[in-house]
Amino acid sequence: MLANRFARSLSIGVIVLSVVGCSGAAPSAALSSPAASGGAGASAPVASGARPSSPAVVAIVSPTSGASVTGPTVHVVISLTGAKIVSATTTNVRPDEGHVHLYVDNVLVSMNYQLEQDLPVSPGTYVLKAEFVASDHAPFNPRVWSSEVFFTVK
Repeated sequence: MLANRFARSLSIGVIVLSVVGCSGAAPSAALSSPAASGGAGASAPVASGARPSSPAVVAIVSPTSGASVTGPTVHVVISLTGAKIVSATTTNVRPDEGHVHLYVDNVLVSMNYQLEQDLPVSPGTYVLKAEFVASDHAPFNPRVWSSEVFFTVK
């Protein structure tokens, strides 16, 4: 039953992300534990043609790996060096401009114009990672990933 609820929530979340684009808003449904996710998830946009590289370095500041979180949300703080976040989506790609995509258990859950965000969560253990992507929302080559952060929601 939890797996069905997660699949339904994920489908709604993907639709919301598709409609809203980069509003910075998190999906309204709480994340479920990785055991319930079944590995399903949205994938990052793919652009045709050669992709530029980026000097950016993205890292997750909070939560820290091994953290225990209580409550219905986790506060995510990202650091970004060597590039800046831009609010406009454009095909005029520059290596030092773009957006942040957040992934929980390899599922794209947020496309952001900001470096802080609260994500809805439910009890379980999660893997969080961030990717700095170009202003067209497609990845750089090579991709600009943060290290993975493992956290538990009680």
